[in-house]
Amino acid sequence: MKLNKLPHEFELARPVLQTIEQAGYEAYFVGGSVRDTILGKDIHDVDIATSAYPNEIKGLFKRTVDTGIEHGTVMILDHGTGYETTTFRSESTYTDFRRPDQVTFVRSLNEDLKRRDFTINALAMKEDGTVIDLFDGLADLKHRQIRAVGDAQERFHEDALRMMRAVRFASQLDFQIVPETQAAITAHAQLLAKIAVERTQVELLKLLQGKAPQRGLQDFMDTGLWQHCPGFADHEADLAALTQQLTHGVSSDTAAWTLLATKFGLTSSEITPFLKHWKTANQTITAVQTASRAATLLLTGELTAWQLYQCGADLVPVANEVAVILGASDRQSDLQAALAALPIHHKKELAATGRDLMQAGVQPGPQLGAILGDLEYQVVTGALPNDTTALVAHVNANK
Repeated sequence: MKLNKLPHEFELARPVLQTIEQAGYEAYFVGGSVRDTILGKDIHDVDIATSAYPNEIKGLFKRTVDTGIEHGTVMILDHGTGYETTTFRSESTYTDFRRPDQVTFVRSLNEDLKRRDFTINALAMKEDGTVIDLFDGLADLKHRQIRAVGDAQERFHEDALRMMRAVRFASQLDFQIVPETQAAITAHAQLLAKIAVERTQVELLKLLQGKAPQRGLQDFMDTGLWQHCPGFADHEADLAALTQQLTHGVSSDTAAWTLLATKFGLTSSEITPFLKHWKTANQTITAVQTASRAATLLLTGELTAWQLYQCGADLVPVANEVAVILGASDRQSDLQAALAALPIHHKKELAATGRDLMQAGVQPGPQLGAILGDLEYQVVTGALPNDTTALVAHVNANK
């Protein structure tokens, strides 16, 4: 197969491959960018594989960075954009189910491609658009299938994260995992517990944001992978129900976590340890607590002015999105209108400052912060106007 029209990203990178080939080495575009080009999707990162060893690559280009030199990866900077270029390699055993015990540089493209995860990712492309397909990846693309390269059990024993990548690709591409590959995932699902949760998190969030999340979630459930994810063990019924409800991917990482927290019925205090186990940022935890609380309320009623204010412009759409997925009516327009009508949208807009209150005789300290918080609430709920004189007068009257 030959692609006659290459995306702009490949055209820009062709001089890199040409330079390597002119020196007598092989060089190919590899990985997801080749797969997505064939599927007609936009591409992002352009990765290059070559028979040239790292020091040989560094000798061909003036500007390089050793981004992963121990694994044969060098970043070439000569042509305005950074291109990660990795030497063909073979790998030894994986005693930790994550990383090879030893990497050996080789000159063979076949040796390099046969260590990759799935046939659809084991495609290579020459700089002129000729596709090299050693494992029938083109046929699997045509039939919309996800198949492990070679022995599926070996591939998942090498790197257990590949199992989560399989269900993620099922969601993103709307592809079917072939039976033998799915059976190998089921047989090795327990190995997912050996993978750093940060790596699993990336795949889970991509799954929930894919175009066919029902397919990915069903595979996630059928293979038993869900049992080895932090905080999921007691929520089989919730996940099964979500598999039916999530007909399209969520819009963001925050929406994904909010959906899970809300579906699982987690309280704000329960959300904290749940997301801590997933190593999420504190800012994310706070956002999910707020959005999940609002989504839960939208499932049975309306949001008050204060609840809208707490969500703000960023989280109101998230709360509505999650509530709609879980069965509520879509009230985005009404919520946006109500949010816009609030007298203030941030505490910085409050007409009274700490200095104003201190000039009125309020002592600095925790009490000052508490009074400002009360004024903020009173203004948002319409009990007081956002006027400096009125707010200071209210404080003076309640000393």
